[in-house]
Amino acid sequence: MSVIDFDLSAPEFWARPMAEREEAFRRLRELDKPAFFEEMEISFAPKGPGYHALVRHADILEASRNPELFCSGDGGATNIPDMPAEFAEYFGSMINMDDPRHARLRRIVSRAFTPRMIKQFEADVEAAAARIVDDLIARGPGCDFVTEVAARLPLKIICDMMGIPPGDYRFVFERSNRILGGFDPEYTDLDNVATQLLTAGHELQQLVQELAAHRAEHPTDDLTSALVNANIDGERLTMQELGSFFILLVVAGNETTRNAISYGLRLLTKNPDQRALLLEDLPGRLPGAVEEIVRLASPVNFMRRKVTRDCEMNGNAYRKGEKVVLYYWSANRDERVFDDPLRFDITRDPNPHVGFGGPGPHFCLGAHLARREITLMFRELLTRLPHIEGGRPDRLHSHFINGIKHMECTF
Repeated sequence: MSVIDFDLSAPEFWARPMAEREEAFRRLRELDKPAFFEEMEISFAPKGPGYHALVRHADILEASRNPELFCSGDGGATNIPDMPAEFAEYFGSMINMDDPRHARLRRIVSRAFTPRMIKQFEADVEAAAARIVDDLIARGPGCDFVTEVAARLPLKIICDMMGIPPGDYRFVFERSNRILGGFDPEYTDLDNVATQLLTAGHELQQLVQELAAHRAEHPTDDLTSALVNANIDGERLTMQELGSFFILLVVAGNETTRNAISYGLRLLTKNPDQRALLLEDLPGRLPGAVEEIVRLASPVNFMRRKVTRDCEMNGNAYRKGEKVVLYYWSANRDERVFDDPLRFDITRDPNPHVGFGGPGPHFCLGAHLARREITLMFRELLTRLPHIEGGRPDRLHSHFINGIKHMECTF
C-alpha cells in the first residue's frame, strides 16, 4: 500500500503542479480503502472530525445514488468544515439541502432549466458568442482569454436570464470571484475570509432581492419574474431562498462554465492531433469534445456528504456522523473506468464522467445550459479562429474549484 506523504487539507497541496496532483490522486485510488484526512483549522468554524476521501468513480456513484445515507444538508456540501449558522442565509441553497426541502426548491426552479427552455436561450447564446469573438478579433492576439472570452459568455447569459442589467455584470463577476477565491490572494484576503464571504453573499442577495421586489409588481419574461411569482401546489420561494438560489446560480453557472471553456482551449492547444480531428468534422465531433473537456477540466473538485447511519459501501464501513468528500476530479481520472485517463480523446465513448456531479438528486441542474454554452462558444471560436491557442494557464489556488484565472491567447 502506498505511503501517503501529502495532505489534501493543506492549501499548499492545491498549489502543486498539476502532474503532482495527478500522481497523488493516482496513489489514493490504489489504496485498499479511502484515505482519512484531518480537517484544516479555519478561523470562522470549529475544527471537524476529519473525512474519508472518496477518489474512485464507483464510490462517487454509490454515494451520490444514496442521499439517505450520505446527506448534503448536515453542515453543507460545498465545504469540508460544517457551515456556520450565519453563512446559511447566503449560501444555504438547495445544493446544501436534503429532501424534502431540497425537492421542493428544485421543483420550483427546475422548470427554467429543461432542455426545451434551454433551447429558447440558444439564439441568445449564439449571438453573445458571436459578439465575444468579434471583440476578440478587434482586440487582437495577446489578450487574456479567461476574462475576455471564457468568463463573458456564462456571465452574460445568467445575468440576462435573471434580468440583471449589463451595468451590474462586473459587480456580479467580482463578487462571485470573491466567494470562490479559495486561498488565492488575488481574490481573497486570507486574514479576513469570513467577512469577505459574508459581504459578497449579502451584496449579491441584496441585488436580486431588490430586483425580485420590483418584478413581483412589474413582471417581465425573465427568470426572476418566473421565480418570484411561481406557485407550485401552493408553494413559493421566500426572498431568502431566491437570494441563495441566485448566489448558487451565478457562482456555479459562471465559474464552472468559464473554467471548462478555458481548459478546453488549453487542451486543444496541447493536443493538436485532437484539434485537427475536431476541425475535420466540427458539427459531428463537437458534442464528444465537450464531454471530454468537462471530464478533464472537472471544474468542481469535490462535494462533501455526511453519513446518516452506520453503513457499508463497496466493502468499506462508515459510521454515523462521519464525513466523506467526493473528489469528482479524481473519479474522472479513474483507471478502472477510463482507458488511458490522462489522454484527451474527443472520440472517447462511452464517457461516463462525473463533471456535473454523480447520479441522484444533486446532479447539476444547469448541465444542459453549460453544455450548450461550451458547444456554441467553441463552434464560434473554431469556425472563425481555427488556430487560436491558449498559453500557460495561471491557475486558481483553490481546493474546491479547479480554475484558471488568466491565460493569454494567440491566433
